[in-house]
Amino acid sequence: MNKIVNELFNRAGGWTEVCDVSGEEILTYNENLDPEKFAELIIKECADAILKVLEDDRMQKSMDPEMFKLMKNIGGHYSIFLRGHFGVQ
Repeated sequence: MNKIVNELFNRAGGWTEVCDVSGEEILTYNENLDPEKFAELIIKECADAILKVLEDDRMQKSMDPEMFKLMKNIGGHYSIFLRGHFGVQ
């Protein structure tokens, strides 16, 4: 499983185990897992990832300044839209 997903799953009350047979990581949960919190954390991570890409200096340096400004503006709107669409602050 993706390291970020594992971290979010843990923050929502789940935990990761390693399967004795296959050695694969298994997401495990009980009544402590809050599925709403897990979903909310995923939405926040996605919205924040949009903004992180646009804060990357390499991205800024590789683009025309006006195009980058436009992309940053659009990215901010997408991030806000994504959070609003799912009702996440």
